[in-house]
Amino acid sequence: MNRKFLFALPAALIFNFSTSAEAQHSVARQWNEVMLEAIRHDFARPPIHARNLFHTALAMYDGWAAYDSVATTCLLGKTLGGFTSAFNGIAKPANVKASRNEAISYAMYRVLTHRFKNSPSAKQSQAQFDSLLNRLGYSPTNTSTNYATGSAAALGNYLGQQIIAFGLQDGANEANDYAYQHYKPINPPLITLFPGNPKLIDPNRWQPLTLEIFIDQAGNVIPGNTPKFVGPEWGRVTPFALTAAERTIYTRDGYDYWVYHDPGPMPYLDTLNTNSEQSEAYKWTYTLVPIWQSHLDPTDGVFWDISPASIGNVLELPQTLTGLRKFYNLFEGGDPGKGHAINPRTGQPYKPQIVPRGDYTRVLAEFWADGPNSETPPGHWFTILNYVSDHPAFQKRLNGQGPILDDLEWDVKAYLALGGAVHDAAIAAWGIKGWYDTIRPISVIRWMAGRGQSTDRNLPRYSPVGIPLIPGYIELVQTGDPLAGENGKNIGKIKLYTWRGHDYIKDPKTDVAGVGWVLAEKWWPYQRPTFVTPPFAGYVSGHSTYSRTAAEIMTLLTGDEFFPGGMGEFHAKKNEFLVFEDGPSVDVTLQWATYRDAADQCSLSRIWGGIHPPVDDIPGRLIGKKLGVNAFARAERFFTGRLTGVEAAPATAPSPETFSLRVYPNPIQSGQLLTAALNRPASNVVMQMYDLQGRLVQTQMSPTRAQQDFTLKTNALSSGIYLLRMSGTHWKLTQRVLLIK
Repeated sequence: MNRKFLFALPAALIFNFSTSAEAQHSVARQWNEVMLEAIRHDFARPPIHARNLFHTALAMYDGWAAYDSVATTCLLGKTLGGFTSAFNGIAKPANVKASRNEAISYAMYRVLTHRFKNSPSAKQSQAQFDSLLNRLGYSPTNTSTNYATGSAAALGNYLGQQIIAFGLQDGANEANDYAYQHYKPINPPLITLFPGNPKLIDPNRWQPLTLEIFIDQAGNVIPGNTPKFVGPEWGRVTPFALTAAERTIYTRDGYDYWVYHDPGPMPYLDTLNTNSEQSEAYKWTYTLVPIWQSHLDPTDGVFWDISPASIGNVLELPQTLTGLRKFYNLFEGGDPGKGHAINPRTGQPYKPQIVPRGDYTRVLAEFWADGPNSETPPGHWFTILNYVSDHPAFQKRLNGQGPILDDLEWDVKAYLALGGAVHDAAIAAWGIKGWYDTIRPISVIRWMAGRGQSTDRNLPRYSPVGIPLIPGYIELVQTGDPLAGENGKNIGKIKLYTWRGHDYIKDPKTDVAGVGWVLAEKWWPYQRPTFVTPPFAGYVSGHSTYSRTAAEIMTLLTGDEFFPGGMGEFHAKKNEFLVFEDGPSVDVTLQWATYRDAADQCSLSRIWGGIHPPVDDIPGRLIGKKLGVNAFARAERFFTGRLTGVEAAPATAPSPETFSLRVYPNPIQSGQLLTAALNRPASNVVMQMYDLQGRLVQTQMSPTRAQQDFTLKTNALSSGIYLLRMSGTHWKLTQRVLLIK
């Protein structure tokens, strides 16, 4: 199988470097391209690469801004996240353009060399870094950082040195290979090759996966076969535009989790009240996933128009559970998008593109899973930015206004805005993932099906925490069923009408698994068998957060919500594009009228791919809408020089006076006193207990005198899961409490 990655226009051809391609692009663009290539061959760690993209964008922007009389630098001469970078300015050179190119090149070379030295393809990537530096006419042996001499190379080396130092204290734990320090998974691993999920402890918490062999999305074999959670403490990393006012601090096991734009908990399965609205929403959101995987059959006779005439243009996102159910078409797939009647750039209707739904959904799942070449979701949007920048109809005016910028100025400003935004998206999404620690569909579907069905007490295998029965999609195996097995061993088990999985693919070059009835205990997401599901919690969707954030940035950068010419495209060739099964059966061209349409399509792809339920998706989109706007506004302040002196980013390391909370006993029996212990005394503390519907069920005020231990009576509370919120002057903490009878 020969995979091809080509956007509709010649911009895609720059993925492979050539001398002629370099001559057409700024040095910033050339360094961005070699970095994206390095990401493609590194471990697939989206939040880490979002940070790399931001820090390199920062290097390129400051290398440009240091020579500008209007714009102000972002790191040099500033305090960012508690890190102060001294900078006394540099004399204006005779050739500003050449000095900028030189400073940017040395800064990028130093940062990239440092960041990718432990990559599985370190030698290959380093050879590319060396090659580009040499082709640009610079020597890696020039290591001076004394920019007071006026040397642009020295400025670049100093800037690279400062970014490396900044990165070693920004909360990412880079010195220890980004390892988490406090997080502990509560569930034992699911061995994916074995049926069911019998050892799951908490159906609301993340579960590691043990694979026969684990190969990440960049193609790297990961030893151990049970990947650890990537970035559960990422909320503590220094952001770009996120502020302390947008942050909530939660405590678990003595560690503070920082959560920006807190969406609140997703619907939990309350095992003691399985008929609650939250429990019903939990069952609905996860069962939608295998139902949507029944759309992955290109031979089912269903055809869709996938052009912008029929897809895209979602006008409103739901913000309630009722709205969420209405937003997604459970049985047919898709969302309420009405499409666009006219291409505003041509004045003509969009040409219909009728293809099998099963080809569209499979291409969508594969395309957005990896990006064009596995540069992870944040890197994918950099390829889209580069594609837009190369479009012959596009003019490089910031926000679509003012003079046309030269290539270098456009690139460094666009990269800073987009890099800062996707970095903030990673911090927000992974901060939420780390704290709420939610489970993935493969764990839920197998576990619920293993417990039985929750629809009818008079039918076999009834369990209130079982999976709902839906005729034609989720049923019980009956006598005489082809799935009944030897001696009827599978009679009474749950079966799904869904994508049949890897057992039906012997040769991915020619085989197609198709859709049919399979035992739910063996259900697989539509992913590679060596990958299955990303190794981190589901809620909220990183793809949804990244993509909506980036779509807002692209809209603001260009001053236009539409792609140049009114449409962006990606071609997937017949029988060439798909990786782990044959297809698509026809040529498929993904098309987007607007950047938001592309982002929304990306979000849906994760449901068809079996990675996320709807409840993971929409909160990520809503958060992304805010992040993109805020990041662009902050970037603009640097561009226009409205930031002066010292301006600190909010996510500095916590002071020793930060509060932490320990709650015990937890779980607690009704009638017992609940104790909430702070790490130091506090006065005027308010204790509030909320149920999972967000209703305040109990409040207690502490005495004005300072104390560390606080108690709360539980006699009046029914069994279930609650959120205990404690707050004082300039602080608040929340802890989940399980109350049992």
